[in-house]
Amino acid sequence: MSTSPFDLSGKTAVVTGAGRGLGQGVARGLADAGADLILVGLPGSQDESAKQIADLGRQVQVVDLDVSDHDAVARVGADLVTGGQIDILVNNAGIIEREDTVDLGADSWNRVIDINLTGLFLLTQALGRPMVERGAGKIVSIASLLAFQGGIRVISYTAAKHGVAGITKALANEWGPLGVQVNAIAPGYMATDNTAPLRADADRAQAILERIPAGRWGTPEDIAGAAVFLSSPAADYVNGHVLVVDGGWMAR
Repeated sequence: MSTSPFDLSGKTAVVTGAGRGLGQGVARGLADAGADLILVGLPGSQDESAKQIADLGRQVQVVDLDVSDHDAVARVGADLVTGGQIDILVNNAGIIEREDTVDLGADSWNRVIDINLTGLFLLTQALGRPMVERGAGKIVSIASLLAFQGGIRVISYTAAKHGVAGITKALANEWGPLGVQVNAIAPGYMATDNTAPLRADADRAQAILERIPAGRWGTPEDIAGAAVFLSSPAADYVNGHVLVVDGGWMAR
């Protein structure tokens, strides 16, 4: 029997948007630590991640959900909580849309907010309710450096990620006394699809790398360790924290 405070054996974790990038890396990290996984995301997007989790010897279930469909979020949330105990929720699903603010349309704004903020809140509410009732649970949301900064041409994303940080702190105040830890991770510049336009811009990519003390873009594996920590007993006294994993970007 493991005595490691990072051991997640016997725990069940839900990860949204686990089909690629950070979500896939987090799901693998949780599985490596012993957790069984429920992968929640767009239809057909998570088959490869499910195979990787199964290959690690963990139980894995795939649930189709478009997080922007709030009625569907409510239905899936209800199904998940009646299907068995969920110990960990990692809110990773999100999108980014880059556009000059003067040209930003309401549809684009709503799309980003619906997925990154409102859908996140509704699923957290649904899965958090039984955690509060039994007095135990871990909720980890993926925020961003843009929970602290303004960014460029990503005003809807920035607003949403500031909101994620606010939700994290508000729920920590409300649910912390009831035994549920609510935290977030703020990734720095990661080599994922979201940053492909930045990495394709040689001047912008160089300027970014010059500011990162680690001298490289982050990887999903860099986020996985933070997610395991915040999901584990090692973080039982960590609540309402937004953990920056950025290679030192915020120190500059």
